[in-house]
Amino acid sequence: MAETIRAADILARTARLANEYSFVGLQTIGYSVLGRALFTLSMGRGEKQVYINAAHHGNEWITSLLVLRYLEAYARATQTGDAISGTPASDLFYNTTLFLTPLVDPDGMDIANAQASPDVMAAARQLAQTQPNVPFPEGWKANATGTDLNLNYPAGWDTAREIKAAQGVTGPGPRDYVGSAPLSAPESRAVYDFTRAKDFRLILAYHTQGEVIYWRYGERDPIAAARIGRALAEASGYALEDTPYASAFAGYKDWFIQAFDRPGYTVEAGRGQNPLPLSQLDDMYEKNAPLITTALLSAIEL
Repeated sequence: MAETIRAADILARTARLANEYSFVGLQTIGYSVLGRALFTLSMGRGEKQVYINAAHHGNEWITSLLVLRYLEAYARATQTGDAISGTPASDLFYNTTLFLTPLVDPDGMDIANAQASPDVMAAARQLAQTQPNVPFPEGWKANATGTDLNLNYPAGWDTAREIKAAQGVTGPGPRDYVGSAPLSAPESRAVYDFTRAKDFRLILAYHTQGEVIYWRYGERDPIAAARIGRALAEASGYALEDTPYASAFAGYKDWFIQAFDRPGYTVEAGRGQNPLPLSQLDDMYEKNAPLITTALLSAIEL
């Protein structure tokens, strides 16, 4: 079923949510290499801002559907006066403002699902030859020009470049290329600029897979981060762990913690080999809806 999912479908669903609910905002925070809008939804009237983004990696597009399902359920519960994950939606709505970028890497998603144009697929296939052990197109994590967006942030970027070079990755390809410089990719630059313009008390960056939550950057331990991390783990059943060293630099969560000294988490949803099948989405949602609700509740206390 993966090959039938297109970035355009997710972008259209994102815009439709804003049209269906008058209290859901929609803005474009930037554009992808191929000119796709990076849509961001907003919801809530509270002072405490929370940011969720998903699908920094093309073949982890299922996280886009996961977070959009949550926002849709949250909006419906707000409209009807119901609860979400056991919490009155109004408590969240009037105490927090949630921002959501469901698809950071739309071009990479279409490449991973063989839905990009023939010219784009041909260019990606050529780049993929630099890493012949990565299956094409389903192993594609990068943006359209072969930069791994979650290795393109200014938090230990030089260290990430050294680690990946030692693994044989020194140029554009399907995964693990850190870019020519921090924020060289328009998608990561857009998320960076958007974050700098806001006052996020807490962020969640959604990836797949492993059912694990990564919570620190190096030895940095923001106030309440461990406590909130344990609460997120309890709500979801996921493990709370330190990021493995080889993946512990230049990610969005890493940069957020470094720049703001506030709680930030990478959530690795689901289990298996990317791209995860749509059959996992229901289970992923059941585990992550209470996690996201817990994150919003935790932000109220910060």
